[in-house]
Amino acid sequence: MTSNADWSRARWRKSSYSTDGGNCVEVADNLPGIVAVRDSKDPHGPVLTFTPDQWGAFVGSIKNGAFDSLA
Repeated sequence: MTSNADWSRARWRKSSYSTDGGNCVEVADNLPGIVAVRDSKDPHGPVLTFTPDQWGAFVGSIKNGAFDSLA
């Protein structure tokens, strides 16, 4: 899901594993009912949005190693 909403209230954060020159995404999970994700190199570019349940399932899959074979 993408959105052209006003993101001025979003508190964006990067993973503690990110470096300044790395390929990173930023996540804002302080907005009611959505989790927003964007490319840290393009902060004014498109934003993907997910429900908290969708985002939780994705993060849980990462923690459980579901994508390890893709690295």
